[in-house]
Amino acid sequence: MSGSLSLALRDSSTMLRRNLLHVRRYPSLTLNLLLTPVMLLLLFVYIFGDVMSAGIGGGHADRSEYLAYLVPGILMLTIGGTTIGSAVSVSMDMNEGIIARFRTMAIHRGSVLIGHVVGSVLQCVMSVVLVGAVAVAIGFRSTDATVLEWVLAFGLLVLVSLALTWIAVGMGLSSPNAEAASNNALPLMILPLLSSAFVPLDAMPGWFRPFAEYQPFTPAIETLRGLLLGTPIDDNWWIAVAWCLGLTALGYRWSKASYERAAK
Repeated sequence: MSGSLSLALRDSSTMLRRNLLHVRRYPSLTLNLLLTPVMLLLLFVYIFGDVMSAGIGGGHADRSEYLAYLVPGILMLTIGGTTIGSAVSVSMDMNEGIIARFRTMAIHRGSVLIGHVVGSVLQCVMSVVLVGAVAVAIGFRSTDATVLEWVLAFGLLVLVSLALTWIAVGMGLSSPNAEAASNNALPLMILPLLSSAFVPLDAMPGWFRPFAEYQPFTPAIETLRGLLLGTPIDDNWWIAVAWCLGLTALGYRWSKASYERAAK
């Protein structure tokens, strides 16, 4: 048992190193996906900030308050965009025959997927740090958050990254080519745009509000906002955790079934 576990860890770490080296050699995809949240952050703060801030704080918020409101949503958008790269990477491996070649080698069966997942989560964390650094550079501050709240916020970001990565891996394994994988994974970036990332739920049309309220990103954004800014979290924390655990389980089973089906 211990030998099998050590073999799995060794092969998974090898696959992780391979995926990180691939990202380093081909950084254009990651940079392109990072550019979108950074541009949206700058656009909504400096172009639309004065107008959009009228929708929060009872219409009395200024641009700095809107920046604070905006950043948690942009961080979630960053995770969604980064995981699109995971779907493309998995699809490329499938269609270029790399995974088929790995199956003929004496390596742990699940190490290929584990390497992709762990590598993607690390990329998500690094992407969030970079976008967060841009936010701090233009004035974002979270002075009221305690050390525990920062730790919980980081844990939530990792949990969301893990859930979306497994979904992205399933999309990549099920797509006929890299272009289709990119298109299939687009909802991971579009859904944050249709959440409370940019405006409060109360400012949305009544017919649209239920969708925005109960989709996966809104409770995660509201929980992150509460941890960093001290706003009410209410039931959002357990709804966010439930969404993450459910999506992780769904993505894992989907990825595993697709991987085993492709192996036949």
